Amino acid sequence: MENSHVTVLNIDLNAVDFNLNYFKSKLKSTTKILAVVKAFGYGSSSVAIAKHIADKVHYFAVAYLDEGIALRAAGIKNPILVLHPQKVNLQKIFDYCLEPNIYSIKLLEDVIEIAENNKLKNYPIHLKFNTGLNRLGFAKKDISEISSLINSQNAVEISSIFSHIAASEDLNERAFTMQQINDFKAIAAELTPTLKNIPFKHMLNTSGIINYAEEAQFDMVRLGIGLYGFGNEEHETKKLKNVLSLTSVISQIHTIEKGESVGYNRAFMANTTIRTATIPIGHADGISRQFGNGVGYVYIHNKKAPILGNVCMDVIMVNVTDIDCQEGDEAVIYKNQQHIEHLAKSINSIPYELLTAISQRVKRVLTKF
Repeated sequence: MENSHVTVLNIDLNAVDFNLNYFKSKLKSTTKILAVVKAFGYGSSSVAIAKHIADKVHYFAVAYLDEGIALRAAGIKNPILVLHPQKVNLQKIFDYCLEPNIYSIKLLEDVIEIAENNKLKNYPIHLKFNTGLNRLGFAKKDISEISSLINSQNAVEISSIFSHIAASEDLNERAFTMQQINDFKAIAAELTPTLKNIPFKHMLNTSGIINYAEEAQFDMVRLGIGLYGFGNEEHETKKLKNVLSLTSVISQIHTIEKGESVGYNRAFMANTTIRTATIPIGHADGISRQFGNGVGYVYIHNKKAPILGNVCMDVIMVNVTDIDCQEGDEAVIYKNQQHIEHLAKSINSIPYELLTAISQRVKRVLTKF
């Protein structure tokens, strides 16, 4: 069924190309690129993004099984790394030719067992090592057991080994990051000679590509938020093109007299006569209630219109007293990266959270010139 919602997330595929090429320019020509399209492509459209760049990148990564299945259903043929699989997912991972990230001895035993039951041979798996993020991953002390398990069978084969930098965007943590990089190099140096094949290595995310391409480029990098126009630093973001803009329309305009209230719980009380515009987007669409009561704002005719009162499930009300506008005019909810970053900071959040919160009922529109 066609989505007829007037609230639209506009996805600029030309900007995706620009950003991808920008990060490629920082890498060796032989370095592989894994595009991260988890969480609906950081709130955009994982399928649309993947289809657009499938012939320009080597790998895709998703967080969970269903995300990988969706890409396969859309015809994506690239290798797809599933970053957070569970034992119950492994059979379907094999069924859909997805590649699991294995992060514990128990999961390694499970994937070998299920692969053997399926009579697979040298099925590609990826091993994640914990070097300081302390989220998922093997420890260095696990290498001997990993080697023993891998070399005692031929159902699976380690395609890559990787780790994740904890603070790649924060140069104040450079010493810690370099320790992570050196620890990963030591892990790779110890594990690789014990294996029948040589796995490729990867460690860098978007900020890692920007700050540590010389120290830890290895064989592949994982490009996530940068693909969508964010460099995690203001000066880097300015070099990227905006991919996502969120727009809606004015449904109704009201004149609010002094002493009248706006919205639930009468959260806004007018101390003078004002004009308000009601816009069909709310917290069910991903607009946090924290943006209520003047914290957040939209753009109407390129002028700021602060949100009045509480954010409702389906609508927000904004102050348009000083804006010449009428019902049906466009309201820009997220204008560009700078707007999104400013809004995120105002509620002590990050662009990742704002983007991935955009609900699936919001219509997605692709643009390419």
